[in-house]
Amino acid sequence: MSSTPSIQRVAILFSGGPAPGANAVVASAASAFRRAGIEVLAIQHGYSNLLHYDGDPSSLREGVAYRVIEDRDLWGLRNARGVVLGTARAHPGREIERADQLDDPRRTAGLDRVCAALRALGVDALISIGGDGTLRSANLLHAYQQQLPSELPRVRVVHVPKTIDNDYDGIDFTFGFFTAVDTMGKELLNLRADALATRGYFVVTTMGRKAGWLAYGVAIAGEAHMVVGVEDVQSDAALQRSDGALDLDALADRVVELMCTREQRGKEYGVVVLAEGLTSLLPDDALGGASRDAYGHVAFSTHDLARLVAARAAGRYQKRTGRDRKVSGVQLGYESRCAEPHAFDVLLGTQLGFGAYRALMEQDLDAHMVSVAGQLELRFIPFGELLDPATLTTRMRFIDPGSDYHRLGKELGTRV
Repeated sequence: MSSTPSIQRVAILFSGGPAPGANAVVASAASAFRRAGIEVLAIQHGYSNLLHYDGDPSSLREGVAYRVIEDRDLWGLRNARGVVLGTARAHPGREIERADQLDDPRRTAGLDRVCAALRALGVDALISIGGDGTLRSANLLHAYQQQLPSELPRVRVVHVPKTIDNDYDGIDFTFGFFTAVDTMGKELLNLRADALATRGYFVVTTMGRKAGWLAYGVAIAGEAHMVVGVEDVQSDAALQRSDGALDLDALADRVVELMCTREQRGKEYGVVVLAEGLTSLLPDDALGGASRDAYGHVAFSTHDLARLVAARAAGRYQKRTGRDRKVSGVQLGYESRCAEPHAFDVLLGTQLGFGAYRALMEQDLDAHMVSVAGQLELRFIPFGELLDPATLTTRMRFIDPGSDYHRLGKELGTRV
């Protein structure tokens, strides 16, 4: 018999950017718990409301900070767009940079408020759904509770991985990835048809953070003629300056070479896909007034890499050939985050949500991430295998240059 107290009330929370299939996770987890007679709370807008808890019950109002999930809330939810729980980018452990700071009351104030709020709500377990930052928060919540007085009840935590970027360690594909590829791939096909009709070129950036999974997927599905990700620059000295930064002129020349090669073959149009993470490799003098987040990282959406590269490629093409060619820059990404979920993302999200139920109720787990492998076979991975014990940061999964997936994207493009 397990010594773990029985679960009477579970909370589900979603944090970070939206992803298609999110509601499938919520629906399957909530349905499973409700069938077992366990009450399920939908925490609204990530950690934001919990972080405002000050001990006053009125700061956790039902209908604002949370709501109790009823059967009618789950009708048709699996395939619904958006995030029924709402979301926010609020991280209770934002001030913590190392494990030894978990005993610093100033740095752990956010974690303390969240734990107190969950206890005030009578929650026995939390299912967090989100990206690597949310996984980090889940791990910090678990670790912080380990040093609290023994008389305080603990809230068990399991995590479900989410990101359209597919750069998550510990799982092969994340829900939302295939929907995002499908949505942006269709947009790319529209641009391809436009380029063919107008004898022009489009340079397109896609979401994906610093990994190239999404850019490559969109390029393959959308029949692009060239794709460049962070992994390509880091493995190709010809695209780097002497200081390791991305050489914009070299990248623009790569596009121009594509244009000239295709012209020699009687093709006066084309589409190039760039991963937005290339922005992280730009030298400071090319970033202009790009916004930065609280950690000093460039906010990719505020820097239009596509237009920058398109303008430079058009100029260098004119200089090389003496002719003008229209080269337009387009950013893709936001339109995919709340798209109608692809059937595979519904399947994957549903299994992960049910896996959260099984992790807590069948496996008696705490501090584990729900994952799948093969034919949606469930796996439960301890947080400790996914985070650096010193920095408490998660590992990002990049495309392996030379891998079959990487080669597929390259082989389908125009050979220059």
